[in-house]
Amino acid sequence: MSQLTAFLLVLSLCAFAPLCFSSKTKGGKLYPQFYDHSCPKAQEIVRSVLAKAVAKETRMAASILRLHFHDCFVQGCDASLLLDSSGSIVSEKGSVPNKNSARGFDVLDEIKSALEKECPRTVSCADLLAIAAKESTVLRGGPSWEVLLGRRDSRTASLSGSNNNIPAPNNTFPTILTKFKRQGLDIVDLVALLGSHTIGNARCTSFRQRLYNQSGNGQPDYTLDQSYAAQLKTRCPKSGGDQNLFFLDYVSPTKFDNNYYKNILASKGLLNSDQVLLTKNEGSRELVKQYAENSQLFFEQFPKSIVKMGNISPLTGSRGEIRTNCRKINS
Repeated sequence: MSQLTAFLLVLSLCAFAPLCFSSKTKGGKLYPQFYDHSCPKAQEIVRSVLAKAVAKETRMAASILRLHFHDCFVQGCDASLLLDSSGSIVSEKGSVPNKNSARGFDVLDEIKSALEKECPRTVSCADLLAIAAKESTVLRGGPSWEVLLGRRDSRTASLSGSNNNIPAPNNTFPTILTKFKRQGLDIVDLVALLGSHTIGNARCTSFRQRLYNQSGNGQPDYTLDQSYAAQLKTRCPKSGGDQNLFFLDYVSPTKFDNNYYKNILASKGLLNSDQVLLTKNEGSRELVKQYAENSQLFFEQFPKSIVKMGNISPLTGSRGEIRTNCRKINS
């Protein structure tokens, strides 16, 4: 049989099965039209459920965006973070970066249940989260982008990966950059993606050392504006108050904009990992200045970087599965 005859045979078989190609990503690559035939309302459903959740609690937008980031940095964007512990699975939710801070899982459950009602066993939890991250950004006034789709869900989680791969608030700049490079991301992606700290909150425990004991010598971090530090100390004492919440961007805490970078220039980046972008590396310092001066530049780069991040090691084709419940693997 010639190659042409074989190809025509496949095409004729597909004529009787309109969704013939819908379950495969194009050569293992993600693409925006993945659900156009199998679940055309997918993005609309995610948007509508999420909009209600964010209207109820503004902070939810930042929480969902953070889940996408914490998912992609461990085993790739495969929704491994959404799995609860069961059987041989030890959940990533218990890792240092996620414990007492990763949230929004109930909102994702609600979205998943709406999707299952509309198109059963079709939209993966990994894709759901990628769409929700975009919608969260847009809902708070940030840029939009075309979400690439076709990821499948993992059947495993990695607690050690979660503990080791996700940049921590008190990491040094070289450590943070190394963790980004390990995922195929560069310094431009690092500075742009940290710009998501323009919305959301951080706990006292994640920046306390800057106020009281930055380098282990009982001295505060002098790269932090001292009047701002005094203000923070009122609700973040030397001990206690670990879970007290503070805005990451105190100027416009619920608006996705470039004030995050302006705050860093004013020595008012809340986390150590925010401020080191200015103080520890010339390349990142330049980018901070550019994004502080030009919000359009930031709004152009952020989508490019988050799409790149969303492309980290996706499971495609027949690898992984489409979970019916994001918290557990299919039995």
